[in-house]
Amino acid sequence: MRKYRENTNPSEDDRFVYTEAMKYLIEETKDSNYMVELGGYYYGIRQFDLALKYYELAAEYDNIYAISDLGYIWYYGRTGEKNYEKAFRYFSRAADMGDLIAKYKVADMYRNGYYVEKDYEKYKDIIEKLYPLVKNAEWLEEPLPEVFTRLAKIRSEEGETESALELYDKARDFLAQRIRGDRFFGNLNIMKWMIGDIYRLKEFDPGYIRLYDLYHVLSEPAKVRFRFEEGEHEVESVKEEGGLAIRFDDRWYRDIDDFFKKAELDGEYVTSRYDELYDFEVV
Repeated sequence: MRKYRENTNPSEDDRFVYTEAMKYLIEETKDSNYMVELGGYYYGIRQFDLALKYYELAAEYDNIYAISDLGYIWYYGRTGEKNYEKAFRYFSRAADMGDLIAKYKVADMYRNGYYVEKDYEKYKDIIEKLYPLVKNAEWLEEPLPEVFTRLAKIRSEEGETESALELYDKARDFLAQRIRGDRFFGNLNIMKWMIGDIYRLKEFDPGYIRLYDLYHVLSEPAKVRFRFEEGEHEVESVKEEGGLAIRFDDRWYRDIDDFFKKAELDGEYVTSRYDELYDFEVV
């Protein structure tokens, strides 16, 4: 299990050994944290039926993380059916137990009016109260980006653009560190949406590009060069029927999401090397 956690580019054999190890630990220890971890693994690779199975097992032991994760299963309809009533009950239960992630999801349900009556002021109140609890976060699993991006939107709607951009900047750096070790699709989606929000608030500066700015630059046909160690690399978005394909050096990816999920440099994912890349230039 520990070897797998330290492996930034696991093979299929590594994944098989890891899941067998986790099943063994669950059987031998009945530790609900192992159930949550295995459920999280299956959630990350979109095998949501198996994720549901292990989250439900862990929830029987009152595992706070499993209860919150079950809220996600039903909120997004991961197994094929959305159920906002179940989602609200699971999120509320986990929030009452102190889970910060569940608290901002409860806030989302008030913002959207899912199962509960829409109440934007209650949404804002919850997010404002979460800010001091996460602003000094040290662990990458803490929901600083999730809370900061929500608060940044609130600030931008109130006309406080500078404050919003400061929040986005901190959230972006924190999330980039998290993605280095965890390319979970949810983390990448948050980054993509955040980049879009940032450049709706300020003009893009082509003289100052970082890796995740490619979400913005490559949203239309464009070509960017950058350097890694002593080598030069090129990434390009090319119009194809139905969207934009991405060429990275001599490899192709079906879209920008596929690129950020799979692209590698010297045996490591590009996202794991984001702070080693430099001299970005729009060609």
